Amino acid sequence: MDKFCCLKSSFSKLVSTRSSSSTGKGKNHEGSIKYGFTLVKGKANHPMEDYHVAKFVQTQGKELGLFAIYDGHLGDRVPSYLQKHLFSNILKEDEFWNDPGASISKAYLSTDQTILSHSSDLGRGGSTAVTAILINGQILWTANVGDSRAVLSRKGQAVQLTTDHEPNTERGIIENKGGFVSNLPGDVPRVNGQLAVSRAFGDKSLKSHLRSDPDVQNTDVDVDIDILILASDGLWKVMANQEAVDIARKVRDPLKAAKQLTAEALKRDSKDDISCVVVRFRC
Repeated sequence: MDKFCCLKSSFSKLVSTRSSSSTGKGKNHEGSIKYGFTLVKGKANHPMEDYHVAKFVQTQGKELGLFAIYDGHLGDRVPSYLQKHLFSNILKEDEFWNDPGASISKAYLSTDQTILSHSSDLGRGGSTAVTAILINGQILWTANVGDSRAVLSRKGQAVQLTTDHEPNTERGIIENKGGFVSNLPGDVPRVNGQLAVSRAFGDKSLKSHLRSDPDVQNTDVDVDIDILILASDGLWKVMANQEAVDIARKVRDPLKAAKQLTAEALKRDSKDDISCVVVRFRC
């Protein structure tokens, strides 16, 4: 992710290689919910910095669908750490089954504190995150920091479930913390002239001016919802929410849908890493 400037289970197939691209697919136990994912390296001269999670797991007598995109910057160690630990930290929260929303928020913050305390190992970089937890195919909990986004299709209409955390929209908070937002010609707004998002994991040098608390939302998955899309800003920079939903709904196979979305983003000259998970309900 080019966010920085000015600084020199049994039913799933999970692929997390660091090649120029990776794809995979899976389904829930009943086969009624399927997913597919595609990650493609961008044109920047650095290794792939996007990571993902896409799987179904059985725990506490319930089936959970776990889906995420982690879009790193200044290296891939923070998103790699999130891929391995964020969901497990959420599920380890004592009150997760009673209060998933509070548990997700608490785990985001505690995970960020762990990342910051291990910055000597994890480096000075950071990562956005968008996570989705599907409980028994019925309740969907989404959360995010940064500009990775979750969008669902309800009766064919795109509904954005997450909030893009951009410096201009949280300028007052940043300035109250002693930071500033730059708006240079030809560039996007940046925190302290560096970071193009106002919330992120890591980024120890900027943390006093950043937030890592997520926006959390829950949604009842009813018969009107047929598609969920999680993607990094490599997709959303060049594609509107409704365009993405329209493309995904035309293809029954969620893996093919994810591939079509990334291909369309590349056709529109997206230069960033592009990561996309598509979940299709009632297959």
